[in-house]
Amino acid sequence: MNKNITPIIDALFAAILYALSTPFSKLLLDKVSPTLLAGLLYLGAGIGMGIVKLIQPKHNHARPFVKKDALSIIAMILLDITAPILLLFGLRLTHPESVALLNNFEIVATALSAFFFFKEIISKRLGIAIALVTLASIVLSFEDLVSFKISWGALLVLLATLCWGLENNITRILSKNDPLKVVIIKGLGAGVGSLLIAFAIGEVQFNGLLWLYALLLGFVAYGLSIYFYVSAQRHLGAATTSAFYGVAPFVGALLSLMIFRQWPGYNFLIGLVLMVIGAYFAFNRHRNSKRLLEKNGR
Repeated sequence: MNKNITPIIDALFAAILYALSTPFSKLLLDKVSPTLLAGLLYLGAGIGMGIVKLIQPKHNHARPFVKKDALSIIAMILLDITAPILLLFGLRLTHPESVALLNNFEIVATALSAFFFFKEIISKRLGIAIALVTLASIVLSFEDLVSFKISWGALLVLLATLCWGLENNITRILSKNDPLKVVIIKGLGAGVGSLLIAFAIGEVQFNGLLWLYALLLGFVAYGLSIYFYVSAQRHLGAATTSAFYGVAPFVGALLSLMIFRQWPGYNFLIGLVLMVIGAYFAFNRHRNSKRLLEKNGR
């Protein structure tokens, strides 16, 4: 397979797998608290990818962890504890298809933090994408555009995407390491951390079957998804990987509409149109950059 295409496929595959998390997490939230579910999802990712690591043939292509990685690892875990808890509380308060679309704000958060902290260039097209996605997110943040009634669930989701946007760039620092090890550390660290919080606030109720469903969902939607995301980041960078990852909200919104069978409000439709146009500019940003590099013989 073309080496230039492989990381793009990894990013898209990561997006499709993550898209499963929104509708199925919404179903689980009827029986499981947000904090407990966040812990189980990440724990499922860590345990599942740990098993994959055991059966995968060993290779020495990745850079080993060093002492200076410790701060990045701690920051990554703390953000991964905070973000899913915010997301799941927001998901419990609002419609899953809107939450799925709001996840696209992660493009904005990732690109801006990449620009400010890592000096990545934001092209004109990506700038247009950021503006459109931001406008769409504002529209989706209102339950009713006429009365300007704010959706608190949507605001919590946006806060979660801000955390993940920063976390994406921190994870990029670690992307030269073995992606599997990064996901295992991320999953076990954030999973145990969230579970400890759930225990501390008395939100833990054991239900074997529901816990199993949550762990499996975490393995697929968080574990495998993050693994492919980190693999893509090694070649594309944080901002570009996030742009391709923008497919996830649309897949998640479609699945949510199919599963819950409820017609969305007009603010969702307006937000959807703006998100689609924004995603178009985000995708074309990478394609045009690639053409420019080929033209210059790089």
